Amino acid sequence: MKRLIRKKESEPTIALINIVFLMLIFFLVAGTLAAPLDPELKLVSTAEIEGTAPADALVVHADGRMTRQGVPMATAAEFVQTLPPESRERVRVIPDRDLPAGTLVALGRALREAGATVVAIVTERGLQ
Repeated sequence: MKRLIRKKESEPTIALINIVFLMLIFFLVAGTLAAPLDPELKLVSTAEIEGTAPADALVVHADGRMTRQGVPMATAAEFVQTLPPESRERVRVIPDRDLPAGTLVALGRALREAGATVVAIVTERGLQ
């Protein structure tokens, strides 16, 4: 007489994987990674602080005027010449929001011709 050998049915691993992923998602949503702040704590607000331009930056106004630390600059070359020699390779420009893009591009070219190898434009990062 022959014995019938039954194969053991393998347990479905897909169901186990699904359960593990569901538990992972549950704990990610329900758990907190950092302790909450003390409810009595009031954080510092910087909304009303007046921003000032860096000392070595060229401020370009909407009408095309250029200033450095409040002193008017006639040309980009004049601005580069007022910088210390170690700061002339990398210059920072702070343009007004309403300055035409063509004017800003022309100013960048003029700064490069005056000796600046890198022209960095300083912008404001919004949190919206």
